[in-house]
Amino acid sequence: MVNITKKSNTLRKAIASATVRVSKQETIDAVVQRKVPKGDVFEFARAAGLFGVKRTSDVIPDCHPLPVEYTSITFQIKEMEIEILVEVHTIYKTGVEVEAMHGASVTALTMYDMLKPIDKGIEIRNIRLLEKSGGKSDLKNKQFTELKAAVVVCSDSIFQKQNEDLSGKAVIARLEQFGIATLKYDVVPDDVEVIRKVATELSNEQHQLLIFTGGTGLSPRDVTPEAIIPLLDREIEGVMETARRYGQERMPYAMLSRGVAGFIGDTLVLTLPGSKNGVEETIDALFPQILHLFKVNKGQKH
Repeated sequence: MVNITKKSNTLRKAIASATVRVSKQETIDAVVQRKVPKGDVFEFARAAGLFGVKRTSDVIPDCHPLPVEYTSITFQIKEMEIEILVEVHTIYKTGVEVEAMHGASVTALTMYDMLKPIDKGIEIRNIRLLEKSGGKSDLKNKQFTELKAAVVVCSDSIFQKQNEDLSGKAVIARLEQFGIATLKYDVVPDDVEVIRKVATELSNEQHQLLIFTGGTGLSPRDVTPEAIIPLLDREIEGVMETARRYGQERMPYAMLSRGVAGFIGDTLVLTLPGSKNGVEETIDALFPQILHLFKVNKGQKH
């Protein structure tokens, strides 16, 4: 099965359809009048479709078991065809398009099974996905080339060339995936005044995004939050709340991170952990959806 542990729970929806075509009007009349010998076709097929949605992972090997939180199965008769619509919702790490399509196919097969004694010319047609939404797939192909970034590593040991930087370079590489170029890369010591000076200098119209790594923990030299907080014009508490919650689900010490986020002028400032894993998990938790902030900050509609 595909590894989805890096994904976040979001509301995901899918709508699928299938068509059952009969060969004579008498079949449609029997369905509508509830006179099919095997029973009420709509109710039996709807019940079977609900089971089909919920049991998808049992029969499709690569599908993940997930909580199905809403399913609607409706029917529409158009001349000699019965159109089936299946809508499925979940709040989970992966989408429900296969669940919706599986539900539509099981619904159609149940109708076929119930109607075949009275109509030998039934066909099932066009099992397909009509809509899907939710998760990062809505944004995965979007590039944010209009945004430019600066990345600053806060570390005494890296500044003194005793250690090699991995986290800052990881940030730059991940930003490239979203089409964001890093115009400035710097390494500074864990010093409040130095960090504050660099933050002030880089929060300008050239950089829409300013990311610091390191100095967000609890050791005596971890001072990045203390340096940045007084400079923030608008702090955005929910950003790092999201990152810490995401991290805590994956390792037990994420709750100890003191990272902060907010705007200095029109520049979005993020303070990330100093470890490569911590940086990558934070980016997984926040990007690309956090980039929506730039539209909101300019007064555009959500």
